Amino acid sequence: MSEESKTYDASTIVVLEGLEAVRKRPGMYIGSVGGRGLHHLVLEAAERALNETLGGTASRVEITLTADGGVRVADDGPGLAVGHAGHGDGPPLETWLTELWCGAPPADRRSLFGGHFGVGLAVVNALSSRLTAEVRRDGARWVLEYEQGVPVGVPARTGPTDASGTVITFRPDAEIFETLEFSFETLAERFREVAFLNRELDITLTDDRDPAAPRAVHFRFPGGPGDYIAEQSAPLHPDVIGFEREYSEMEGSVEVALRWGDCRDERIASYANSRPTPGGGTHELGFRDGLGAALTGYAREQQLLSPSDPDFTPTQLGAGLTAVVSVKLDRPEFEGATRGTLGNRPVRACVTEAVREHVTAWLRANPAQATAVVARVSTAARH
Repeated sequence: MSEESKTYDASTIVVLEGLEAVRKRPGMYIGSVGGRGLHHLVLEAAERALNETLGGTASRVEITLTADGGVRVADDGPGLAVGHAGHGDGPPLETWLTELWCGAPPADRRSLFGGHFGVGLAVVNALSSRLTAEVRRDGARWVLEYEQGVPVGVPARTGPTDASGTVITFRPDAEIFETLEFSFETLAERFREVAFLNRELDITLTDDRDPAAPRAVHFRFPGGPGDYIAEQSAPLHPDVIGFEREYSEMEGSVEVALRWGDCRDERIASYANSRPTPGGGTHELGFRDGLGAALTGYAREQQLLSPSDPDFTPTQLGAGLTAVVSVKLDRPEFEGATRGTLGNRPVRACVTEAVREHVTAWLRANPAQATAVVARVSTAARH
C-alpha cells in the first residue's frame, strides 16, 4: 500500500447531516432494516398522534395498512400547524417531518416513550419512498408530499373542510428495507399493549391489503391493565388484584394488576412509560419483593406456615402468576443502549411498599381466595 493511499486527514471525513444520515445508517434510528425495524417505523409514526390523545387534544387514532403496501395514521386532533411560522402551539408540520431531535426528547409520565431515540416522524419520512401529510385545520385542508425525505413542492391548500386532524400516509422504501411485508398480528399486539397501559387511548388497526378479506381490531381498555389480566383463562381465583398509586419519592406512579391461574407458567410483563422492559429493572424487583413479603407475611399470620418454614421463594410465587407492572415516571432512567432495563433506584422501595400493602389488604379481605393462593404457592415447591 502506498503512502498516498494511507493518507487520512480532515478531507477524508464525510459529515452526514439531517435525513441523509438516517438513510445512510437506518439501524441507528429504528434498530434494523428487517421486520423489526419495519414495524418500529409504524410505532414512530403513531406516537405523536397517541400523545395527542393522552394530552386530551385528540380522542382516537386510526392506523391502516393500505392496499398498496403503505401505512396511514390518522387522528382527530386540532391538526399540526402548517408553515414555518407555526401557530404558537408547537412545531409546524415541516419541522416534524424534517428535523431530528437531539437524542431522546424530554419524557414524562403523561407521554409515551416508545421511540428508539425519540426521533419520530422525521425518521419515518427519511425511510419512506413517499410520504404524504394531510392536515385539516381552521377550516382548511393542506397537503404536503415528500419523496425519500425530500419535499415535492410546498404545502398546498386543497380546499375547505369541517373536520380537524392530521393524517400521515407513508410507504417504506424498498431501497432501505429487507422486507416490506407488515405483520398485522405483530402490530396488533403492540397497539393492544399500549392501549391497556393507557386508559385514555382509543386505537383502531385496520388491514385493507386483501380486498376480499379486510379486517380490523379496536383497542380500548377503560379498566387498564386489570382488563388485560381479566382476559386470561383458567384463573385460580375470580378477583383481579389491581391498584394504582402515586409516589413523590420516585416522581411518578405505579400500576399493578395480577392474578394466579391454574398452571405453572409465570407471565410477568413490566413497562416504564409504556415502553416494554424485557430486562426488568427496579420496578420488577420491587414487585417481587412486595409480593413475597405480602404472601409470606399473610401465611405466617394465618399460621399456614410454621415458624420453621422458610419464606416463599420467587419460583413458588411465580407459579401460575400473570402480572402487569407499569410505572410512569417524570424522569425515567434506563440501563444500556437498548433501554430495556429500568434503573431508577427509588422505584424499587416504592413499588415494594405499594405491592406489599395492597396485596396484604386483598388477602385479608378475601380469606377463601387467599387460602387458595397460599395453597397453590406452597404446592409449587413440591413440583
